[in-house]
Amino acid sequence: MPALASHRKPRTRVRTTTPAVGLTTAALASVTLLSTQSATAAPAEPKPSIEEVQKKVDALYRQAGTATQEYNRAKSASAEQRSKVDALLEAAAQRADKLNETRRELGSYAAAQYRSGAIAPTATFFLADDPQSYFDQDQLMARMTSQQQKTVNEFRTQQKEAATKRVEATKSLEKLTESQASLRTSKQQVQTKLTEARSLLSKLTAEEKARLAELERKKEAEAKRKAEDLARKQAAADKAESERAKEGTAGQGTTTGSGSGTGSDSGYASKAEKVLAFARAQIGKPYVWGATGPSSYDCSGLTQAAWKAAGVNLPRTTWDQVEVGTRVATANLKPGDLVFFYDDISHVGIYKGDGMMIHAPKPGANVREESIYYMPIYGSVRPA
Repeated sequence: MPALASHRKPRTRVRTTTPAVGLTTAALASVTLLSTQSATAAPAEPKPSIEEVQKKVDALYRQAGTATQEYNRAKSASAEQRSKVDALLEAAAQRADKLNETRRELGSYAAAQYRSGAIAPTATFFLADDPQSYFDQDQLMARMTSQQQKTVNEFRTQQKEAATKRVEATKSLEKLTESQASLRTSKQQVQTKLTEARSLLSKLTAEEKARLAELERKKEAEAKRKAEDLARKQAAADKAESERAKEGTAGQGTTTGSGSGTGSDSGYASKAEKVLAFARAQIGKPYVWGATGPSSYDCSGLTQAAWKAAGVNLPRTTWDQVEVGTRVATANLKPGDLVFFYDDISHVGIYKGDGMMIHAPKPGANVREESIYYMPIYGSVRPA
C-alpha cells in the first residue's frame, strides 16, 4: 500500500533568544556597575561663592605680604652679614700682612745671627713656622736683644689675632649661607601665594568678576565712610584744642606761655610735609614685593624711602618699623604717622590726614591714596 502523505505541518524553526538575553543582562550589569561607581565616588566640591573667593584672595595676598616681610628681613640680614664677612676677611688679610712682615723681621734677625756665628737653635727658633715650643727656653730668650724680644711678642700676638679673625670670618660665612637660604625660601613662599591668588581669579567668569568688583566697591565705600567720620572727629578735636589755646592766651594777657611741645610739633610737621610730598610723587607706581624704589615699591619700602626723604632712617620691615618712635592712638593720628595693619603687622601706610593714607597696596595695584579702614588696623607710630 502506498504510504499516506503526512498532514502534520512542518515545524517552524524558532530562532533562539539566548544571545539577546545575554546582551540585555550585560547591559544591565554595566548600568548597575556605573550606578554603583557613581554612588561611591566622592562628590565634586561645590564651587565657592564670590564672597568666599574674595576672602580667599584677600587672605592669599595678606600671606604674600607676610612672606614679603620675611623676604625683606632675610635680604637685610644677608646684606648685613655680607658686610660683616667682607670686613672680617679684610681684617684677616691685614693681620696676615702684619704677621708676614713680622716673620720677615724675625728672619732678618736669624740671618744676622747666622752670619755672626750665633748658635743654630736661635736661627731655628726665628725661622720656625711655629716658634711656640721655643718660648719657654730661658737660655734662648736671654740671648735676644730687647728689640728682638719685642718682635717675637708681636709675632705671637699677631698669630693669635689672625687665627681669631679666621674663625670669625668662617662663622660669619656660615651665617651668610643661612640668611641666603632663608631668602630663597621666603621668595618661593611669596611666589606660591601670588600664583594661587591669580589662579583663583583666572577661573572666574565675566559675571563673577563683575560681582567681585561690586563687593570691592562696597568695601571701599564703607572704609571711606569710616575715614570721613574720623576726619570730622579730628576736626572737632582740633577746633576745641584751638579754642582752649585762645582762652589760655587771653587769660595770660601779655605773658608768654611756656610753648611746651610747640617746637616739637612744628619740627615733626616740617618732616611730615617732606614725607608726604615724596609719597604723593610715587602715586601710580606699581607695587612690587621686595622693591624699595625708585620705580616700584612694596609697602615698607615706600614708608622707608618717604621718611628717608625727611632725613629719618627707618628699618626695612614692618615688624621693625612698628618699634620706631612713639605709639599713637588712631584718633590722634597726624600726617606722616605710620599706620600698621593685620595682627601679624604685615602691611603699613603713611597717614595723610582725614582718615586717609598713601600706601603700596598689593601685587597688581599701584601706590595710591586709600582709607585707613580698608584693612584691620593693628596700631600706629610717630617715627620722629
